[in-house]
Amino acid sequence: MLKQVFVSPDPGRSRLRFAARAVLGIGLAVAVCGLAGTSLVGAIIGGLAALLALFTVTDATVRGQALTTALLPVAGLPVLTAAAALHDLPVARDLTFLAVVGAGVYARRWGPRGHSLGVFAFMTFFIAQFLHATTDRLPEMYAAVLLSVATAAAVRFGLWCYERRRPAPAVPAPPAGTGLARITTRQAVQATAGAGFALVVGQLVSGDRWYWAVGATWWVFVNTTSRGETLVRGFRRVLGTVVGIGLGFLIAVPVAGSPVPTAVLAAACVFGIFYTAAVSYTWMMLCVTLLAELLYGLLGVLSPGLLALRIAETGVGALGAALAVLFVLPVTTHAVTDVWIQRALRCVHACTAEAAARLAGTEGADPTPRVAELEQLLGRVRLSVAPLVHPLSPMHGRRRRARRVLDLLDDCAREIRGLVAVAADPEASHDARLAAACWRVEAAVEALTGGGSVPAHAGGPRAAEPALAHLHGLEHALAELAAPLRSPSGSRLAGA
Repeated sequence: MLKQVFVSPDPGRSRLRFAARAVLGIGLAVAVCGLAGTSLVGAIIGGLAALLALFTVTDATVRGQALTTALLPVAGLPVLTAAAALHDLPVARDLTFLAVVGAGVYARRWGPRGHSLGVFAFMTFFIAQFLHATTDRLPEMYAAVLLSVATAAAVRFGLWCYERRRPAPAVPAPPAGTGLARITTRQAVQATAGAGFALVVGQLVSGDRWYWAVGATWWVFVNTTSRGETLVRGFRRVLGTVVGIGLGFLIAVPVAGSPVPTAVLAAACVFGIFYTAAVSYTWMMLCVTLLAELLYGLLGVLSPGLLALRIAETGVGALGAALAVLFVLPVTTHAVTDVWIQRALRCVHACTAEAAARLAGTEGADPTPRVAELEQLLGRVRLSVAPLVHPLSPMHGRRRRARRVLDLLDDCAREIRGLVAVAADPEASHDARLAAACWRVEAAVEALTGGGSVPAHAGGPRAAEPALAHLHGLEHALAELAAPLRSPSGSRLAGA
């Protein structure tokens, strides 16, 4: 986990900027709420609204992000109103919460905007339970949400809009054969079923903190497709929560709600949430758990018993998600993994072709967007392969193969990044040997994804020219991929 967080590539320092901007935006949002005269509860809901506005909005363009951010209160405030109005009507409240879960997941069929609005709606209902919202608090909560979202938007689109200086990232489409509409319908059913289990069992565990279980189920389903991905994500959520609770005994409990140290630690947790989200769900959950403990300390209710209860409710939620994906419309891990690996390999070829065209002086050739797409595709591969490489997986042979595939795909990405860096040099010139090397890369990718014979990579000393050196390294990695991808033992990993 340490390697994932601190050694993982951060092209353009995007994760660092993402996290630093979040600390600034959320800190200013809380300050604005304080200056507006809101209570502690208002400041907390404002800070959480700003966190969601900065974290969940992932449209491809800045304009799209701004529109989605503006729509967040439209999705969240009616849900907040319903949650407060139903505070003393448990049955109606629970049924409404499950309806919000299903609608929130179903909304993902409308892409990143639907996903963002669904998450914000769900979390608004969740936060209302967290803060015991009632109708008399609604005006203050409305004001806090609106002020905080506006402040977060001012920071994101005005003060520090680093996205304007870089091309829009390519967002990988869902796997072929499992269209977005089918995925979201199936996941909406699964999430509602899992949340229903979590709600009922969570209330048996605790009549006050049952919503933790529902929240755990919800977040386990975010960004997962197969049952294996969901099971691993549930395990990581529990692990991150347990470790976070352990740190809470050492950090949050001694602080006991003191304003200054709590603010400093909360800022560190926010930074950790945003910085680790893309590379380690366990680390992100550790930071989320510690942040929640600090907020409970501010509210004056933090205790060892409460921390133990959070572990129990998180376990219930993870179990609900596991049961749902195992028995309600399941999708196997391999069906998804094979598609993502093949798409990553095709993107490797596209990156190579663009870089070679750039070196040849072709006008308009730019491999940078393709590299960004490759990074996202490799992230999807790691997510889908995670069940196979998990230490608790009993299929040791398949685990070794999957790890070898990941290592070689990482080698491909490293060589691609090096090649693109060389191509960006205006003094770099085209070498006639580049065309032949690019053709061999294309042939290797076509063979790996189409079932043909992969050309053997010619050994020998690494080329002195940087571009050729990276292409030869890429050829070698693609040739090595043939063995783990086509091993006859167990289920296929790609194209076999």
